[in-house]
Amino acid sequence: MPKSLFRLLAILCISPLLVSYFVLGVVANRDGLLESHSQLLSMLPGKLGSYLRVAFYRFTIAHCDPTATISFGTLFSKTNAQLHRHCYIGPRCMLGDVIISEDVLLGPAVQVPSGPHTHGIDDLDTPIRLQPGRRQTITINRDTWVGAGSIILADVAEQNVIAAGSIVTKPTEPRTINAGIPAKKIKDR
Repeated sequence: MPKSLFRLLAILCISPLLVSYFVLGVVANRDGLLESHSQLLSMLPGKLGSYLRVAFYRFTIAHCDPTATISFGTLFSKTNAQLHRHCYIGPRCMLGDVIISEDVLLGPAVQVPSGPHTHGIDDLDTPIRLQPGRRQTITINRDTWVGAGSIILADVAEQNVIAAGSIVTKPTEPRTINAGIPAKKIKDR
């Protein structure tokens, strides 16, 4: 069967969850609903699970290209997320307010929260959980590979390699290999 038929069948299979999401969205926070539905969908294994996740996210996040792959255990927390053509999201990734450009590969357990300041910490008289943070959209530009266990807190330029276990705290230069905590350019590509 052609992939387009599988994609259509996946949309039909996932339609009860879509109805639940949109009906509850009338009275509840869409980001919170996305997170809870994301947790349920994340448990579906294999290629079938990826097709079903993509079918759901095509209607619930800002952009999800039908050619995206979303692996087992991946969680989304922000409806502003965007997944572009032929991107691959590895197992157990956690994604917030992020733009994943075309041909980007995320290894397993990559975390891309909504920037480095998602929680306020300045007021010592107010618990951190009650202080407003500043969300930031993080962009991982085209043809980039982010290695397993990396944490991305700033934009990643095109055609980069981010070594496994790195923490990106500042925007990277195009066509470079970056590694470490914090990640630094170790060579050009």
